[in-house]
Amino acid sequence: MFLEKHYQNAYVTADLDTALARLSEVHGANSFMSIEVGTQVWTPEGEGIATNRLALGWIGGMQYELIQPVSGPVGIYRDALVPGQLLRFHHVAMRADDWDGLLANVARKKKPIVYRGETDGLKFIYVDARDTLGHYLEYVWATPEKWQIMGPRS
Repeated sequence: MFLEKHYQNAYVTADLDTALARLSEVHGANSFMSIEVGTQVWTPEGEGIATNRLALGWIGGMQYELIQPVSGPVGIYRDALVPGQLLRFHHVAMRADDWDGLLANVARKKKPIVYRGETDGLKFIYVDARDTLGHYLEYVWATPEKWQIMGPRS
């Protein structure tokens, strides 16, 4: 469902610093930007400020995102962590140019939205596709200015 405009692969980790060092050592991924961000989110369990440490980097035409859950409604990430596994694949992200059309398609397909948030110039949802693909699908809408800031594929 809606797999076009795939631009990002995302992984969860309990230790962002070690994960970045390992990616650099093994895969030569050296140009990641790290931030800690708090975002107002909605989940089926409630709303709140989700705080995560993030690392974002481009390798070729693909953006990689590493997510370390910190606090708030971050169960979607924390529940995916496996003790002893430094990085675990979590979701792919697709660019959404028509936000209202996307939401209408998700409703028509009766796919559950399990995470939703919005920041200045950017909106995102996670659709649960674990029954068919084994992972979540994230859809991101952003202003042209925000896409420009986010990197080379924008």
